[in-house]
Amino acid sequence: MSAAPGRSQASSHGSPQGEGTPVSGLTAVARLTRGTAHVVRGLWMIVVVFPRLTPLHREAHVQAWASRMLVILGVQLTVAGSPPAAGPVLLVANHISWLDIVVMHAARHCRFVSKADVKGWPLIGTLATGAGTLYIERESRRDALRVVHHMAERLREGDILAVFPEGTTSDGVSLLPFHANLLQAAITAQAPVQPVALKFTDRRTGALSLAPCYIGDDTLLGSIWRTLSAPDIGAVVVFGEPQHAQGRNRRTWAEALRDEVIRLRG
Repeated sequence: MSAAPGRSQASSHGSPQGEGTPVSGLTAVARLTRGTAHVVRGLWMIVVVFPRLTPLHREAHVQAWASRMLVILGVQLTVAGSPPAAGPVLLVANHISWLDIVVMHAARHCRFVSKADVKGWPLIGTLATGAGTLYIERESRRDALRVVHHMAERLREGDILAVFPEGTTSDGVSLLPFHANLLQAAITAQAPVQPVALKFTDRRTGALSLAPCYIGDDTLLGSIWRTLSAPDIGAVVVFGEPQHAQGRNRRTWAEALRDEVIRLRG
């Protein structure tokens, strides 16, 4: 259930939902340059500014940083439904791209649950840790139990947590099955779970945009360059209604949440 970009094995870049004419190479390079500078600014804030801020002020800075990054990348954010005003709540969303994390932070600050090796990634690890990410050793059952316990504690403290229960990225057209393990935290804490649907669109036509996808044989740099080069990308985040377990076990609940995310995506 990684918040970092895992990848499914299928690729759908040949889908009929095509993209428009790419922006010029000069525009893409300008976006890359400004985006890199914005990442450096984010690192500076985490190292220098964050130690002096309250948690609420840190959250506001993370959300503002993410919103600005989308503007730099030429991605227009649309939010539908009602983001949670406060926790406790566990957000569950479909997973398409490395860009999902930025999009969700821009829509509503939350603490992601991510695979542990992200913590050691240059630049990204520092940004993720500064944004409040919880880390899990995905291959370790014992560590998964530890993280579920930690998640339940954070939910009891009123946090807004987020997971990608597909466990890896899908193609943006269909959804993979939802893994249920981390839902146990919401059951234990008696906290609601709120389904969230993500999709990327061509703003001119409304068709799905595959540019940000990160699947199959994609490389991270290739996915980033496609995103920088694509015209008129829209990021749509649809928040569903929070729901409680109501006696359901985590597997049944995971299936119901997946069905709701599919419905929210339209």
